[in-house]
Amino acid sequence: QVQLVESGGGLVQAGGSLRLSCAASGTIFSINSMGWYRQAPGKQRELVATIINGVNTNYADSVKGRFTISVDNAKNMVYLQMNSLKPEDTAVYYCQAVVRVSTSRFTYLYWGQGTQVAVSS
Repeated sequence: QVQLVESGGGLVQAGGSLRLSCAASGTIFSINSMGWYRQAPGKQRELVATIINGVNTNYADSVKGRFTISVDNAKNMVYLQMNSLKPEDTAVYYCQAVVRVSTSRFTYLYWGQGTQVAVSS
């Protein structure tokens, strides 16, 4: 019912910037939260940033001050502006959404397919 598609990944040099986008489509009654997670090779998937009800944000300590999460509620899109990128930011970045698909109280968690970010030194 709901699909998340990420875009904007690529290869950049340390100190550069990228802006990731995630578009949510399908049967969406409302979006409770959206977020970005990342997984480096051989590492556990970790939280990068979340935004709840389009207002409240949380960031991993490792990206605080460098990354900014934002949403366009009208378009059901979430963005991650990444500045001052470091080699340790290299990972596959995944979009996540927690949504309601009807007037029921149930919520559903969806993941995108991921987009690769590689930062060279």
